[in-house]
Amino acid sequence: IPASLLKLWYRELYEPLIPAEFYELCIQHYQNPEAAIEVVSKLPDINRLVLAYLIRFLQVFAAEENSKVTKMDVNNLAMVMAPNCLRCECIDPHTIFENTRKEMGFIRTLIQNLDTSFMEGIV
Repeated sequence: IPASLLKLWYRELYEPLIPAEFYELCIQHYQNPEAAIEVVSKLPDINRLVLAYLIRFLQVFAAEENSKVTKMDVNNLAMVMAPNCLRCECIDPHTIFENTRKEMGFIRTLIQNLDTSFMEGIV
């Protein structure tokens, strides 16, 4: 239930955690850690901090000792959380389908590469 509530909260935000004006950059740079981190650095402060908090939380869950128990590795976590952080405003089903993979890749890249050490002790 806690995981469902967390996902619901992010999904129901009036504006997604990663605002629409950053969406195209996210899906363009989903495989490039440096560029993905640069996108995060350009987010509004509150969005950047909340995203960093979420990514830190996901990094803890993705750690090998935890993923062995939960069966939620970085790929599964990215698949579950990407739709709650990024929202495709396109109405074309083919584009939505293609972008879903890139959205997951962007969140996976952040889980694997974003330095969230400043969040240690908070999460």
